[in-house]
Amino acid sequence: MFEGFDPVLLARVQFGFTIAFHIIFPAFSIGLASYLAVLEGLWLATGKPVYMDTFKYWVRIFAISFGMGVVSGITMSYQFGTNWSVFSDKTGPILGPMMGYEVLSAFFLEAGFLGIMLFGQKRVGARLHFAATAVVALGTVFSAFWILSVNSWMHTPAGYGINADGQFVPEDWWAIVFNPSFPYRLVHMVLAAYLTTAFVVGAVGAFHLLRDRYNASARLMFSMALWMATIVAPLQIFAGDQHGLNTLEHQPAKVAAMEGHFETNADGPMPLTLFGIPDMDEGRTKYAVEIPYLGSLILAHSLDGEVKGLDAFPREDWPNATVVFWSFRIMVAIGFAMLGIGLWSLFRRVFGSIHESPWLQRAMIAMGPMGFVAVIAGWITTEVGRQPFTVYGLLRTSESVSPIAAEAVGASLLAFIIVYFLLFGAGTFYILRLMSKAPTPFEEETLDHPTRTAGITPAPAFEDRRGAHPAE
Repeated sequence: MFEGFDPVLLARVQFGFTIAFHIIFPAFSIGLASYLAVLEGLWLATGKPVYMDTFKYWVRIFAISFGMGVVSGITMSYQFGTNWSVFSDKTGPILGPMMGYEVLSAFFLEAGFLGIMLFGQKRVGARLHFAATAVVALGTVFSAFWILSVNSWMHTPAGYGINADGQFVPEDWWAIVFNPSFPYRLVHMVLAAYLTTAFVVGAVGAFHLLRDRYNASARLMFSMALWMATIVAPLQIFAGDQHGLNTLEHQPAKVAAMEGHFETNADGPMPLTLFGIPDMDEGRTKYAVEIPYLGSLILAHSLDGEVKGLDAFPREDWPNATVVFWSFRIMVAIGFAMLGIGLWSLFRRVFGSIHESPWLQRAMIAMGPMGFVAVIAGWITTEVGRQPFTVYGLLRTSESVSPIAAEAVGASLLAFIIVYFLLFGAGTFYILRLMSKAPTPFEEETLDHPTRTAGITPAPAFEDRRGAHPAE
């Protein structure tokens, strides 16, 4: 069935398919774990039941998405041995310990306290349970730290030597872990996770507000999510710009592909190409819609700054400009749409009420899944832009693959596609069913606020939880 296919391409498609499924779950888990910690902290500080109602609503969804993230991540590790054994051998002395650190310092931290977070609320006390929730949230960020450090080293390798067997070996672990692109990638990804989660939470809140605009938990979700969009979206755009400048310094060919620039602007300012169709064969972007000077201003911070085009690099080292060009624009467009939603909500807060704006709520529902689309588009921009290398400039993708037949890779790819759509499709369907159910108050007598047992009167709770929420 797969006879005549390129095994390298099939191995790349298989890894791309599995990681595209995987990346959405950690992105959601990182943001949702922090949101749960904030909700429980606010409940402890105020005693207002709406915070605990909302916590209990989302903690079940977190448990399912966390589990699917773990399962989808395990399968990727096997591909390093089956499809990418040469890459594993060459980079193992560096990447192997770093992946081990992720398991020891992050995954064990998450898994160790997850049980307390999910099942220990009535057993360990409110404050200790909050500590467990905070540790789980911290663990998700630690996990992102190590995974992004590994990935960033593949883009901007540093602190290494090469032994007689052609393996990359560590010489300076600080330089390896904190390689030149790592801080930018970490900030960009964590902010993306928070924005992705905010828009999911906000979409769920908006969905239930359209059904019942007095639901206190839905009002809380919607308001907190829009505050996150208002504050974090501009920070993300700034972080993305700084990440782009770092990429221009270390991976200029990727930036040239992102911008659709095939020719270096040696004789004048470079325009910003808004849209067009990059043609790899002809080496130009057809039907380009451009803004004069803006490319040089954004990339070189100068009206006449020189920016290298793809013609400055060997043809065999070009990434696929067509894919990178459009994936980058999808990511940027979604980012600015998120900023627009945040500004719209800020206007409504000042001149009305966000809860009395059904069009804002409908827009939030439409934007609900867009964070995941942006995360995948950003990953495609990053990884396809690194091609044709696995370790940028040092180890080619064609030299990293296992000596395995196309039929074997194709058969496993087909199996992955079938199993993933069945397994994760069912899990996603169940999560959506949970989200479709309206948040309801939990029974207060089942969980005492710690100030009650200490003889202290907590902050007044809502007599009727269908009233306004404290985040407005």
